[in-house]
Amino acid sequence: MKRRVLTAGVALAVLGGAATLAGVPASASPAPPAGVLAPAAQSLAAPNIAVANVQGHLTQFQTIATQNGGNRRAGTAGYTASLTYVKTKLQAAGYTVSEQVCTDCTYRSNNLIAEWPGGPADQVVMFGAHLDGVSAGPGINDNASGSSALLENALVLAQQNPAMTKRVRFAWWTDEEQGLNGSDFYVRSLTAAQKGYIKGYYNFDMVGSVNGGYFINRITSATAAPLKAYWDSLNIQPEENVEGQGRSDDYSFQQAGIQTSGYAAGASARKTSAQAAKWGGTSGSAYDPCYHRSCDTTSNISATVLDRSADGIAYAIWQTSVGTVTNDFSVAVSPTSGSVQPGASTTATVSTATTSGTAQTVGLSATGAPAGVSVSFSPSSVTSGGSATMTVSASASAPAGTYTVTVTGAGSGGVSRSASYTLTVGGGGGCTGGQVIANGGFENGTSPWTASSGVITNDSAQPARSGSYKAWLAGSGATRTETLSQSVTIPAGCASYTLSFWLHIDTAETTSSTAYDRLVVQVGSATLATYSNLNAAAGYVQRSFNVAAYAGQTVTLKFTGTEDYSLQTSFVVDDVTLQAS
Repeated sequence: MKRRVLTAGVALAVLGGAATLAGVPASASPAPPAGVLAPAAQSLAAPNIAVANVQGHLTQFQTIATQNGGNRRAGTAGYTASLTYVKTKLQAAGYTVSEQVCTDCTYRSNNLIAEWPGGPADQVVMFGAHLDGVSAGPGINDNASGSSALLENALVLAQQNPAMTKRVRFAWWTDEEQGLNGSDFYVRSLTAAQKGYIKGYYNFDMVGSVNGGYFINRITSATAAPLKAYWDSLNIQPEENVEGQGRSDDYSFQQAGIQTSGYAAGASARKTSAQAAKWGGTSGSAYDPCYHRSCDTTSNISATVLDRSADGIAYAIWQTSVGTVTNDFSVAVSPTSGSVQPGASTTATVSTATTSGTAQTVGLSATGAPAGVSVSFSPSSVTSGGSATMTVSASASAPAGTYTVTVTGAGSGGVSRSASYTLTVGGGGGCTGGQVIANGGFENGTSPWTASSGVITNDSAQPARSGSYKAWLAGSGATRTETLSQSVTIPAGCASYTLSFWLHIDTAETTSSTAYDRLVVQVGSATLATYSNLNAAAGYVQRSFNVAAYAGQTVTLKFTGTEDYSLQTSFVVDDVTLQAS
């Protein structure tokens, strides 16, 4: 916890009692007040978090500090080793873990973020703890205790892999002791939409104080309800976390308008006689007598307080984010239509996605094709989330016409989902090909292109490949998105279909590893290619693609250029053709 000057009467704590409970009795789980984080419908029983496992993590953090100058302060080898320990554990459990460099922290170092993939991406509940300590000691209660309780909860969630009603995101913050810098940097890096996705943030800072008390941040809020419900079930009678107000990472989220709560067991404030009477411990003494001192070691931990905190975290995760969800999936075909001549074949991609619950095996089949036309899939079954290639083959006797083919996915859980594919069988009349793109050199005005203002231009700052005009996307050195598109009808019955354009990429970016600015090329809803500042080169380069899958369709060819807030990248397109022959 970040240090601050305390005024008289400030208090914060958690206990040192005895019994460990595996879950909350049903009678002790009333519905919390209406709010953004009411318990998930049909939430399952929360698991018991083994305190011995949490203590095992504490031992590892103690060893890391001992091997690295006695502390785990942000920016030191001790902090880096602590982050590596947590990251390695999470990756082994199946998490995709990312590090965020805090560029304006007092000690430049990294936040660690891990998100469990279940649940909707726009409904996020975050659980965080600061991973750094002070330079005076190993920082075991402050805050290896919160970090370890959080880590073990993340590992148990991965092991149990329950159905998720919300997305759970875990975070370990850097540079908290220098002013909540890591969490503040993270919150400032979020867009308004990303902040809106976070429905609650829970913080855990010093949750094993040896003379501790049981404190909850914003104890009367709807967000705090599951934390309070668990401790109420143990008849703990928790109190508001007065000592910790504005002193830990929940404050960064609170300042951004995100609902917060969390557990704490107390720092340097002193336990009152009333608190000692109900929680045990020594009245008149600090909740943590080793706060920010060298004696904050594994001996400075109450196993009972730590256990009850870890189990309360599990209860909050299960109440807010875990529920009974039907396993379900979706099926889609891309492109949604195609044509084939007698004696020929065409292909499309069948994609599946897990829409709720867990992935399942999906068997693929098709109905509605006319006599003489066969439809096959490779592979014939996928795990939801995977895709297969659909091949439509027409015999020489296949009747001409347009048909609706229904592609069906039969799930192993008994659910079936389908998608439609419009198939045109030609009459064998041959190809009416040629150049499909109109005004591909941009010399005849803007028609029939649809473009952002100023994209089609004869500005000499970026010369055309031929003629005077070209399409110049991005290149402003400021946040911008520009588009260029044309609707085209691609004839059926041809042997080849080649989309080609000339592209020049010029950039002021200096990186050789990060794609800051991008150009995305699409036909219909499919992305053909993505280019970035990393592809910059002198002169124009021709880019070509086989677009036979779109024969017989009217589709939109679209170029989208996006640029971040600084250092321009220009994507200059010229001489666009789509030759059918």
